[in-house]
Amino acid sequence: MLDSKAPSVLVVDDVEMNRMILEEILKDDYSILTAENGKQALEILKTQAHPKIILLDVLMPEMSGREMFEIMIADNALKRIPVIFITAEEDSESELLAAGAVDFIGKPFKPEIVKLRVKNQIELKNYSDSLEIMVAEKTAEATKTLDSALQGLANVIEHRDLESGEHVKRTQLFVWALTGYLIRTGSAYAEALKKLQPDIIMKAMALHDVGKIAIPDKILLKPGKLDPDEYEIMKTHTTRGKEIIGELGDVNSSLYLKHCEDICYGHHERWDGKGYPQGLSGENIPLPARLAALADVYDALVCARVYKAAMSYEEAIKIIADGKGTQFDPILADAVLEIQDRFQEISQQYK
Repeated sequence: MLDSKAPSVLVVDDVEMNRMILEEILKDDYSILTAENGKQALEILKTQAHPKIILLDVLMPEMSGREMFEIMIADNALKRIPVIFITAEEDSESELLAAGAVDFIGKPFKPEIVKLRVKNQIELKNYSDSLEIMVAEKTAEATKTLDSALQGLANVIEHRDLESGEHVKRTQLFVWALTGYLIRTGSAYAEALKKLQPDIIMKAMALHDVGKIAIPDKILLKPGKLDPDEYEIMKTHTTRGKEIIGELGDVNSSLYLKHCEDICYGHHERWDGKGYPQGLSGENIPLPARLAALADVYDALVCARVYKAAMSYEEAIKIIADGKGTQFDPILADAVLEIQDRFQEISQQYK
């Protein structure tokens, strides 16, 4: 009796005798699925677990093997299934291989050749799958290590800034609550945020002030208002943050690092263009930076700092409301007003 876990093979051929012969050759080692043409085969692929390999005839009615193969190649889920073409004398085997087929089986069928070619390609597929799983696991492990290291770096910076480290966590949770509300309510930014991946924006928020590592203690820890020269130096934490993120890797090939850069460099920009370091305005400011600006300002207002006392939640919300359309993106500011209770809960929970 065939093992229920045996690899499955999909045989696609319009000639019933060919399907029967191939099934007879392979049935002792594989679970066999059959289809009469490409259209029927695609329906099977939609409704059942994908086979380990497909044996595909070239010429068939309704949908030929070539047409089915082109559809598979264009589909991310299907293009990874190996295809062995069943060929007749007039078929161009080199053309089929060049198109992406892994092998071919000629007619009339030779049982040993059929068995060997199917076996070899399934073994190659299993090996490839194992490598992908191993790479994915190693990548996940490396990502987790990197996340921990960067979170630790962010906390070190906050401790140096005489913060408890909870500032990082609070601002991350503010951004998470804000993006969740904007997506859930179908706001104008909902689709953009889905593409930007809110979980990655939240992670990137941890490094919004990483550039402060380059600010001298006498300025960073000054208990009073900064003078104009000191303020200019403090403002450089945005550009230094961008430089530090750039040293971690290629920001154009990592959405995580891109968000980190946008947030570091842009969280002090203003909607009206009066912010720094670039003086960007409106939607020219990256959306993650606009989210970060609100989270950072709210937290700065309601928490005591070395240079100021804490403000009440009501006063902080009034400042957010007054800054709508000038300091802050109006859509984002309105969203903060709508979920202000959640912001207050986060502030109280992570003191």
